[in-house]
Amino acid sequence: MAVTNGQVSFWWQQLGLPEPRPALSGSVDADVCIVGGGFTGLWAAYYLKKAQPDARVVIVEARFAGYGASGRNGGWCVNSITGGRERYLHSHGRQAAIDFQQAMNDTVDEVIAVAAGEGIDAGIRKGGEFIVAYNAAQAARMRAFHAEEAAWPNTDVQLLDADEAAERIAVAGALGATWQPHCARVNPARLVRGLAEAVERLGVQIFEESPVQEISTGQARTEHGVVRAPVIIRATEGFTANIRTEHRTWLPMNSSMIVTEPLPSSVWDEIGWSGAETLGDYAHVYMYAQRTADDRIAFGGRGIPYRYGSRVDADGLTPQATIDSLSALLHRFFPATAASPIDHAWSGVLGVPRDWTATVGLDPRSGLGWAGGYVGTGVATTNLAGRTLADLILQRDTELTRLPWVGRRVRKWEPEPLRWLGVQAIYAGYRAADRQEQAGRATTAPIGHLADLISGH
Repeated sequence: MAVTNGQVSFWWQQLGLPEPRPALSGSVDADVCIVGGGFTGLWAAYYLKKAQPDARVVIVEARFAGYGASGRNGGWCVNSITGGRERYLHSHGRQAAIDFQQAMNDTVDEVIAVAAGEGIDAGIRKGGEFIVAYNAAQAARMRAFHAEEAAWPNTDVQLLDADEAAERIAVAGALGATWQPHCARVNPARLVRGLAEAVERLGVQIFEESPVQEISTGQARTEHGVVRAPVIIRATEGFTANIRTEHRTWLPMNSSMIVTEPLPSSVWDEIGWSGAETLGDYAHVYMYAQRTADDRIAFGGRGIPYRYGSRVDADGLTPQATIDSLSALLHRFFPATAASPIDHAWSGVLGVPRDWTATVGLDPRSGLGWAGGYVGTGVATTNLAGRTLADLILQRDTELTRLPWVGRRVRKWEPEPLRWLGVQAIYAGYRAADRQEQAGRATTAPIGHLADLISGH
């Protein structure tokens, strides 16, 4: 059976691609212009209109709301602090990092509550995050991670031995796993579509098929018109490199997914996985997966990590070699799926800052704001960013605006060809480390540490 390839994502193909909203034509005045119609822009618009209903809020989107990572991701609504809370110890202190973690825990529940309140059926189920180790080096990293998490409050990470792990999800050869409760499975396209409809009900204008070429003080410029506003928010994540002057701000990292046909009950009897946990591993080139609401396995990982010159794909077309490698890893995890057809494969880009740490902010002098760099943790983090942006725009001093990621700026990525060479070296190192560890190395391969050093993790 032929695998459907690209076409944005499986999630969107299930729903059917939306009819495009009108494009921007001519000039429009607003109080706030948000560039990007993904989760970040939609959440910011949602909370801003909830707080100030008479605000004139306009969203300008290059394709359609949810076209990018928001409609292509693995559906993990998780409490992870992008880049790790330890980054804030020296700059802001331990309590600030604790507050950030609690805010992320609360954010998972906030997304669930808003979806329920707005009548958005996104298949959300809170089953926690399950991360498995299947060789000795991964198991050593798993134990170290658990010990580090245990030193912090509000992390709630449990260490499971091989038998305990297999009772939850029977990953072949697993030596153990960690589980923590602050994660929900979600169908991302259903969530982003419902959120776009919710903000329109609040009076937000969404212009689609209107790629913004340039952002400057007081305006966002497209080929067909300009939005003029005292506040302009950049919420373009992996597509940020397409904006003039932002080419090196965030690196567009590619990630790919496959999804099976619905699996029969006999396969699920062997695998287990009845608790809606999201599934990951302790490899350097890690995978991520979920059991979907209609009993498929959606399984993702890195294919071609980066395209020269920060080029981004159009509609998620995925190389056959990537489909084959993800399929092989799926079948190694779950041998019972070997005869189960792959239904769909797709890819997308996520935004990576030079220090791999997300950020949100607003410059009150220029009126230019931003949020992003989620490195794949955006399903929840975008909600926190949206609430924070609303407070910043309204000039409120709140617990959210005092979180340590607010206003964080990092240096730009290196120019080409250094950028391309660096990313290739990083992932060549990670893959080599994974091969060595799977071959029997009991501790993290030195080349994995070297790749961490190069990457700036």
